[in-house]
Amino acid sequence: MPTYTPPTDEMQFLLHDVLDIRNSGIPGYDELDRDFTGAILGEAGRIAAEVLAPLNATGDAEGCTLDNGAVRTPAGFRDAYGQIAAGGWIGLDADPAYGGQGMPYLLNTAVGEMFVSANMAMNMYWGLTHGAMSAIHVHGSEAQKALYLPKMIEGIWSGTMNLTEPQCGTDLGLIRTRAEPQPDGTYKITGTKIWISAGEHDLTENIIHLVLAKIPGGPAGTKGISLFIVPKFLPDAEGNPGARNALECVGLEHKMGIHANATCVMNYEGATGFLVGEEHKGMRAMFTMMNEARLGVGLQGYAQGVVAYQNALAWARERLQGRALGAPANPDGPADPIMVHPDVRRNLMHQKSLVEGARAFTFWGAQLIDRAHRGHDDRAEALISLLTPVIKGFLTDKGFETTVLAQQTLGGTGFTRAAGLEQFVRDARITMIYEGTNGIQSLDLVGRKLPQNGGRAMRDFFEIVKGFVRENEGDVDLKAGFLDPLKAASKDLQAATVYFVEQGMKNPADALAGSYDFMHLFGHVCLGLMWARIARAAHAGLASGRGDAAFLSARIATGRYYMARHLPATGLHLARITSGAETVMALDPDAF
Repeated sequence: MPTYTPPTDEMQFLLHDVLDIRNSGIPGYDELDRDFTGAILGEAGRIAAEVLAPLNATGDAEGCTLDNGAVRTPAGFRDAYGQIAAGGWIGLDADPAYGGQGMPYLLNTAVGEMFVSANMAMNMYWGLTHGAMSAIHVHGSEAQKALYLPKMIEGIWSGTMNLTEPQCGTDLGLIRTRAEPQPDGTYKITGTKIWISAGEHDLTENIIHLVLAKIPGGPAGTKGISLFIVPKFLPDAEGNPGARNALECVGLEHKMGIHANATCVMNYEGATGFLVGEEHKGMRAMFTMMNEARLGVGLQGYAQGVVAYQNALAWARERLQGRALGAPANPDGPADPIMVHPDVRRNLMHQKSLVEGARAFTFWGAQLIDRAHRGHDDRAEALISLLTPVIKGFLTDKGFETTVLAQQTLGGTGFTRAAGLEQFVRDARITMIYEGTNGIQSLDLVGRKLPQNGGRAMRDFFEIVKGFVRENEGDVDLKAGFLDPLKAASKDLQAATVYFVEQGMKNPADALAGSYDFMHLFGHVCLGLMWARIARAAHAGLASGRGDAAFLSARIATGRYYMARHLPATGLHLARITSGAETVMALDPDAF
């Protein structure tokens, strides 16, 4: 049975030594001292390890069941959900005006990683609620916020997002769900939505669906989409669940992973809906939820890699096979732990350097969100908008890769269900698909985010990298192992950007054919920057005698591995990008 150990020490190091949150100038961050964040992370870690993780494998085995429109979640889930709700974790960063605790998004992100590593399928129930809360908070009316947010923050009600239909996924302009205006200002919602995570369950007394639909007579395509609140039970005059709405879960998807989360087919048969924001402006409102969800999915990807790596490491320390080169490491035993073998060490370093770099990247992204929202910083808003498809696409690709490498560490045992690694592989796989496939993320990055505002956000990113290098170029501890590789990788990213600017105008297919490689090239540079920042903080800690020397030295050694063994991939991605679209599009469709 897999185990999970919350990485609170690593999180504290990132928050206070790498990101230096108290001196960042972001409103509210000055209150986040080590004792305060340590207390929150410690309690969240305890819940993750003691409450959520023990239900991960059993929830996967049992799954959800559907009976006459009602979904039953696995044994233990209701009690565990109740503990999450009672502890205020659902509203950790929510608006205090509606019962939230008002903590920074960064702290919610750190807590979220532990909950996802412990039990991804369970975390999705309140993760979807968090996104729905954000959309209502930004775009809902005062009355809607007052009615729905307190109960959602408290965990009494949950939320969903309803986008996909049988005939359309990414191309939402093709949706057919209708919203017929009624004399009382409500709408009758009719249509079918598929792949609705947490669309029906037994954890809360009400479920608040956010549904995309088209009002008859509106513009064609995505310009004619509106967003509606469609509660499972219509609130009565006192704001409590009243009459059952005309909606139903008519099927559960049988999936590769996340078995314990109900993925529903939802039918709306003239259900009462309430417009969120303006008519035909639904995409703008839904993107508030989708962008948050994409960052959350990037976190899901690497968080599954974290728990998979932990269990692979434990196996490598205990499994006896073969002998070390030279003197035996375990002379009194029949063999040495496989940890001694160079290829196993390569495998583990590959995993470790990815997940620790991914955590730093995601925390930095969360900090940018706080800077944008709390500090009203437009440049930070533009930068995190640029980085969002990289966080989602690159980190889920690499998170899945990490789970497979962890499974490989166990050899044949990793292929068995009893070992538990195969569940992490299965659960991580969906992160590369939902909330916009990673191919769509790369197209969004190159086609939409990169050229926005004349490429200002990309220039800001390059200046961040250049500024870090300039600031630290006299540091001999950083130069060869970190700064020089970072400069080389950044030059590859700049060359790819210039190629898109020059060639994209002549032949857009050249840019689109290289978009996936660009997303990965960009992701590697981001992790390279993170590892350089981590190394700087670790060297400073060693020089001052602050912190555990072994911990800090391990960060430096892991970063050196990333810079030497991962970061050179930028050259490969650049070569693919500059090869253009000719070889990609050369084969006639009928010749495949």
